[in-house]
Amino acid sequence: MHLDLSELSQLAPIFRELFKGFHVSRRDPELYAQLSNFQDQYRTLFKALGFELVCDTRGFYYFVPEQAAAQVNKTAQRLSLFTFILVEHLADQGRDPMAVLDGGSLGRDELPSLLDKYRDLFLQAEVQSVEELEEKILRRMTQLGFAHEEGGVYRFLPPMHRFLDVCLSVQQDRDLAATLHSALPLPTPVLAEEAPDDDAASVDEEEEEDEAAALARAIRDEQQEIDA
Repeated sequence: MHLDLSELSQLAPIFRELFKGFHVSRRDPELYAQLSNFQDQYRTLFKALGFELVCDTRGFYYFVPEQAAAQVNKTAQRLSLFTFILVEHLADQGRDPMAVLDGGSLGRDELPSLLDKYRDLFLQAEVQSVEELEEKILRRMTQLGFAHEEGGVYRFLPPMHRFLDVCLSVQQDRDLAATLHSALPLPTPVLAEEAPDDDAASVDEEEEEDEAAALARAIRDEQQEIDA
């Protein structure tokens, strides 16, 4: 396929967000429209760079990290555990988990009771307070495009289906509680590698260098193809 880089007007911001592990959905209209209109071109270009661009038919794009078979990182474990907990918690309240996690919302005022109810499970994820619950789980969800926070309300976005799919595959006979109280690790999607908090600044610099190198490599390869 011949690539016309002039058509890929959002290449830099799209690559930057996907490279960080962000999930581009319809909430990001400009980036989402560009990916939708030139999906094949972006997929071909990113494949040449060593990245697999996944388009989920439910309306979001993400990168499959390199060495996807490697051990799942702590962020993925926490987000998966949190999804399992929410499904059970919402079902116990008589609320439809799918309705909440598929575009619904969760208020910050609900977090203390959630933490108390599942404290033993949250301890496995090194979460001991509401502040840590927001910092280590909910904030990461917003950073990766799984949720959006506004006015103390977390609204879940289409990429949550990555965790819901795993959850529903486990909850075949409505015995999720028994599954939850087993030891970690739980089945989880593979997310982009998480950087330690104390190295965040240096990692950001490395990511910027990697991004610049990757884009330069893509442009160079494309020019070589044209010259050939």
